[in-house]
Amino acid sequence: MDFALPAELTQRLAALDEFIEREIRPLEEQDDNQRFFDHRREYARTDFENGGVPRAEWEELLGEMFRRADAAGWLRYGLPADVGGSDGTNLDMAVIREHLAHRGLGLHNDLQNESSVVGNFPFAHMLLEFGSPAQREEFLEPMLTRTARLGFGLSEPDHGSDATWMETRAVRDGGDWVINGAKRWNSGMHSATHDVVFARTSGADGAARGITAFFVPTDTPGFSVDFHWWTLNMPTDHAEVSLRDVRVPDDAIFGSEGEGLGVAQTFVHENRIRQAASGVGAGQFCIDRSVDYARERHTFGAPLATRQAIQWPLVELQTEAEMLRGLVRKTAWELDRRPHMEISDRVSMCNYRANRFVCDAADRAMQVHGGLGYSRHTPFEHIYRHHRRYRITEGSEEIQMRKVAGYLSGFAGPTTR
Repeated sequence: MDFALPAELTQRLAALDEFIEREIRPLEEQDDNQRFFDHRREYARTDFENGGVPRAEWEELLGEMFRRADAAGWLRYGLPADVGGSDGTNLDMAVIREHLAHRGLGLHNDLQNESSVVGNFPFAHMLLEFGSPAQREEFLEPMLTRTARLGFGLSEPDHGSDATWMETRAVRDGGDWVINGAKRWNSGMHSATHDVVFARTSGADGAARGITAFFVPTDTPGFSVDFHWWTLNMPTDHAEVSLRDVRVPDDAIFGSEGEGLGVAQTFVHENRIRQAASGVGAGQFCIDRSVDYARERHTFGAPLATRQAIQWPLVELQTEAEMLRGLVRKTAWELDRRPHMEISDRVSMCNYRANRFVCDAADRAMQVHGGLGYSRHTPFEHIYRHHRRYRITEGSEEIQMRKVAGYLSGFAGPTTR
């Protein structure tokens, strides 16, 4: 058994670091762009007077980062070659995302809105698998170049993880569909040109079949972005949306009628393993910074690092980091080789444990750093606020644990699906 990373991948990490130092760090440091990353970051990024959405200057800086990363061949690395990507594997992407998060807070891999020089594009994979030729033409390249923006409307005021019970309805009217309902935590709506709205078109409440996805232009009559929810991590891009007699044509259907949940779940395993890898990287950053600080900080005449009250919690975290890193990389490697439903339980193990781990690591880093750790002059509160959301979104940790329990007990799995 050889657990060493492939030589080509380690060379790629070195080339990525060189690109960041050459192209991205100078951009981060010019024109007081540091205000988006130092203690001023939440205020600098957030238009508090305009619903708490991202400030235009922040999004412009991210746009320039994306353009540079795309021109250098990094942004689309994980996408297929026929859309400008490099066919990056799941193992590649897990290792890269851990590496970028381990570098710490910066323009190369911002936490607040998942922007990165190596992009993660669930919508691109959804379009490639389910989009019609016309939809791929309309959305794929414009989405990657940020001239078209897509929102995602699945959760509702009374339904989150239990999406099969959604109350939004779409009914046929001639060659059109008329949609009525409401969405909550509808992502991307501060700048979306279209929203992917999920609505029940047939079947009983609780049934997986009968839910359909629709592309809905955000300027369609009856489509309303009512307000944005202010979240623990700001700025926000999560809106409350209402749909009143919203009319779209039949060709607005994304995928097949009644099979919308299949669209929603596209790429879910790959996305969860990448989130887990980012959690490992960010948690390792917190541990490393805490160890460095404990060695430098002297109290009562000795370094903090000599005290077991400091050592032992960091030992526990470092042990968990090593175990998670091995599980995440092994699971990503298996995703490249096996049907994803065969190892869905292990993806869930990686995801919920890594999300919990990075929150624990950020919290411990605050404690080790004392008052300084509690301040916004260190990055730990930002790391905590970002990763805390993943214990709820993208499948809460209870949903992930239920998946593991189902496989463990024989109630769920590839043979029972």
